[in-house]
Amino acid sequence: MKIKEGFVLRELAGQYVVIATGEASKYFHGMVKLNQVGGEIWKGLEKGKTKEEVAREIANHYEVSEEKSLQDVEHLINQMKKEGFFE
Repeated sequence: MKIKEGFVLRELAGQYVVIATGEASKYFHGMVKLNQVGGEIWKGLEKGKTKEEVAREIANHYEVSEEKSLQDVEHLINQMKKEGFFE
């Protein structure tokens, strides 16, 4: 999975937001707000990590089960797919 060029994650006032730039802004208007975990998931995917790798890192950092973490990662990935954020 690769995030399409033009979608960027920014931290504004302690909150993560995803905005579209360049060509991506022609079909996606507005922004998406993410919480801390959502921001970390986005960053991991942006680095090319698998959903399992991202889930393991989240589980270790927040002391939750890998199963719960993987559910959260998959949920965000599904939302990202619906919005057209992946190539």
